[in-house]
Amino acid sequence: MIRVLGIETSCDETAASVVALDGGAAPEILSNVVLSQIEEHAAFGGVVPEIAARAHVEALDGIVEAALEDSKLSLDEVDAIAATAGPGLVGGLIVGLMTAKAI
Repeated sequence: MIRVLGIETSCDETAASVVALDGGAAPEILSNVVLSQIEEHAAFGGVVPEIAARAHVEALDGIVEAALEDSKLSLDEVDAIAATAGPGLVGGLIVGLMTAKAI
């Protein structure tokens, strides 16, 4: 069985999930944590890329911790880390990719 931590920061939602993959069986979602930024962008009538990227920086560590806690796994028990590389807002993509690399 392979357990993957996935990180998503391509637009205005910060998310992390842990999925278990076991051969040809259907993937099992062990956790899925999503934080919406809708309130941060509401006054502007749409997503502001700089605000989105900064919100990802502030939230991502906690979202990853919550996903691991919900999955009942430690980081040492995760076999792989995946992060969205595109398409998306470049600032948010950088935050997610750099966080994944740092882990």
